[in-house]
Amino acid sequence: MNLKKESSKQKKVTKDSEMWELRLYVAGQTPNSMRAFANLKKICEEHLKGKYTIEVIDLMKNPQLAAGDQILAIPTLVRKLPEPLKKIIGDLSNTERVLVGLDIRSKSST
Repeated sequence: MNLKKESSKQKKVTKDSEMWELRLYVAGQTPNSMRAFANLKKICEEHLKGKYTIEVIDLMKNPQLAAGDQILAIPTLVRKLPEPLKKIIGDLSNTERVLVGLDIRSKSST
């Protein structure tokens, strides 16, 4: 599995739909980086289906990009949109912590 920019967009628009712009900072394709990406993808598919983009930034290839979002540890997830900006450090294996950290609210279908 290669880390790359992922995008999930659907034509269906709901009243409260908004796009989530997420950046995952990693250092190469280490097991921890791969785990963080897999966990993030799973969370997004379950809770933000069709309303998110994930940009994976490999700091081994582009170390200068760490300064823009003030990245001090990796892997780090940055929520760019919706504002305000939020950061979560780690492999994102604690789903509840990630959901709370990103302010994702599960909504029941009506």
